Amino acid sequence: MSNNLAERINVMRASVMGANDGILSVAGIVIGVAGAGTSNAAILLAGLSGMLAGTVSMAMGEYVSVNSQRDSEKNALSKESAALDNDFAGEFAFIQHKYEATGISADLAAQATREMLAHDRITVATRERYGFDPHEKTSAIAAALASMCAFPTGSILPLVAITLFPERIKVLATVVAVIVALAFTGYAAAALGKADRGRAVLRNVVSGLLTMLVTYCIGALFA
Repeated sequence: MSNNLAERINVMRASVMGANDGILSVAGIVIGVAGAGTSNAAILLAGLSGMLAGTVSMAMGEYVSVNSQRDSEKNALSKESAALDNDFAGEFAFIQHKYEATGISADLAAQATREMLAHDRITVATRERYGFDPHEKTSAIAAALASMCAFPTGSILPLVAITLFPERIKVLATVVAVIVALAFTGYAAAALGKADRGRAVLRNVVSGLLTMLVTYCIGALFA
C-alpha cells in the first residue's frame, strides 16, 4: 500500500467515524431534550453545545490516537532494528517459521526469508513481527482535521430535523433521519474496514436506536 493510499484511508476513516459520532451524539442530546418537552430554542442550544464540544473532543482524540500509534510503531521499529543487529539468526528463524506455517517447505521458506531480508531487512522484519509497514505514514493533523469537519457535518442532520419539523412529528422524523444516516455511515465504515456490511449497518442502527430511546426516556422523566 502506498503512503498516499494509506493516508487517504486514514482520513476517510476519521471522516466516517467523525460523522457517525456527530449524528449519534447530537441525536441523543436533542432527542433527550425534546423528551423533556422544552422549546425548540432550548433544543437547538443543547444540540449546538453538544456539537461544539464533540467537535473539539473528536479532533483532539484523533490527534492523540494517531500520535500514540506512531509512537508505538517507532518504538517497535527501534526494537526490531536492535534485534536484527544483535540476533539476526533469531529474527531470520522467526520469519522463516512464519512462512513455513503457511504451508510452504522449509527450504523455500528459508530462501524467501533470505531474499526478502536482503532487499529491505528492517521493513520485512518489522512487518512480520509487528504487523505494520514502517513506510506507511499517517498524519495526526490530517486525521484531526477530517474528524473536526465531519463531526459537525453529521450533527447538522439531527439538529435540522428536530428544529424544523412540525411539533407533532419532530421526534419521529429525527429518529427516521438518524436511522438512514447511521445506516449509511455504518456501511461506509464496514466498506473501509472490509467487514460485513449488513452486520455493521445493523449494529450501527441498533446502537443509535438504543441511544435515542434511553435519552428520550431520561428526558421524559423531567417533563
